Amino acid sequence: MRQSTKYIVLMFLWLNPMLAFGITVSNGYAGIPTPTAESFKDSIDRADYYFNIHRFKEAVSLYKKNLDVTNRGQKIHILKKLALCEAALNHPKESIAYIYDYFNIEFKPTFLLHEDFDRIRDEQSFAKLFGTVSPKFTIWSIFYFFVSLIGFYVTFVLLINKKIDKQARVLISTFVFIHSLFILNICVNQTNYVFEFPHTYLMSTWSSFLYGPLLFLYYKRVSKSTDLNKKDIWHFLPTVVLTIYLFLTVYGFSGSHKVNLMLQRLEEGLNPGDSTKLILLVVLKVISLAVYAYFVHLILLKNKAGLSKKTRIWQKNIYTIHISYVVVYVIYGGYIITGINSGTFYHAPIVLMSAMVLYIGYAANVQPDVFSGLYSYTNRLFPKYVKSGLTDSLSNELKQNLSDLFQKEKLYRNNDINLDMVANKLDTTRHNASQLINEHFNMSFREFVNSYRIQEAKELLEKENELNIIDIAYEVGYNNKVSFNKAFKKDTQITPSEYLNNLNQG
Repeated sequence: MRQSTKYIVLMFLWLNPMLAFGITVSNGYAGIPTPTAESFKDSIDRADYYFNIHRFKEAVSLYKKNLDVTNRGQKIHILKKLALCEAALNHPKESIAYIYDYFNIEFKPTFLLHEDFDRIRDEQSFAKLFGTVSPKFTIWSIFYFFVSLIGFYVTFVLLINKKIDKQARVLISTFVFIHSLFILNICVNQTNYVFEFPHTYLMSTWSSFLYGPLLFLYYKRVSKSTDLNKKDIWHFLPTVVLTIYLFLTVYGFSGSHKVNLMLQRLEEGLNPGDSTKLILLVVLKVISLAVYAYFVHLILLKNKAGLSKKTRIWQKNIYTIHISYVVVYVIYGGYIITGINSGTFYHAPIVLMSAMVLYIGYAANVQPDVFSGLYSYTNRLFPKYVKSGLTDSLSNELKQNLSDLFQKEKLYRNNDINLDMVANKLDTTRHNASQLINEHFNMSFREFVNSYRIQEAKELLEKENELNIIDIAYEVGYNNKVSFNKAFKKDTQITPSEYLNNLNQG
């Protein structure tokens, strides 16, 4: 009897809630509210009831009356319901306005997947909002992501390479790093993950004025071979000022505040991932790029005669990519200033930045000496060289040093001698040492070592008759008599014993 009474009461509530809420329910039936009919008339529960039976106009009216609630949870609930109601009434403008209000309190883009938005899903304004805040991946974003990873790896490789001049490697590695950071920033923006990770908002903007100074100082270092001094710090002053400004206006804010800034730009029809001072930043960056590109051009002209051909090729290639980026960025800046959106010129500067990162990464793998002013196209994975970075003067200098090592220091007497040992003694690369022997002596490294060993062996056989042949073999660097005999016969066409007999007979 008690259970049936409960069902009757619940049925009564469902059929006519306005009358039902004039009743006070007793006997301990949990879950049944007991407000008066007047208080329920304008309540959120009443609005929810209208929403559930699809009487959206009445629901909207009641929800609006309760918008001034201070409880955060209730506020979120009301804004979400208002957005859904307006969508059901086919009012996309009003619905989207409430969505923005909701996102400013709680950003959960999965809300846009609600089936009640299906009525306005094809509307341009809703589609733009959905496409801007919902995570997505494109071919461009995947490409930029992997290029940025390569760039960070190249930065690390350059920094730890002690064979590169210290100042040069710091400058060029920082140059690669800010390119990679910018490309990653673009990737995050394009995938809309900037909303999921709001602290990535404008994460590369601080370096906008660094591209020109870093390249200029790098060229100054490797072309003039002069140390950087305190006066060069002034080139970084614009970056310091910009970083302080960004910290005060963006970087120092909470994640939710940054989301609100991006939503505000999106609501105004702007790109949410850009700065509020975008036009000013673009203009100043164009000026910086152009001025420093001219400074680098002057360095190249001034040092053209004093650089080797291979060094000039390397520097010219880097400069060409940079100039191409400057030109394209100027055109891109023109589109930004005039308010025209161009997909082609949006990607063009980033593609050129990617080309810069990949080219420097290739060079880092091919020949790290390039970053100190020398360049060669040797692939470390395939040690056989294609072209050489040895200048004539350096080649002759290394040849003389090599001759001194073998003639004066008699390095060939070491029975464990190898190409790496010789390269270290010459303070050059294994590749350069091999090329040096091939070009100047027209023989392989092993043949070159044996030529010195056999020549001394012949001298010892002529002067020291009392020495055994095996002693002579050890003296000139061989580990055993078999190897000595084989090398000796290859050089003289006879064995050491036959050579000694001929001497005795003569």
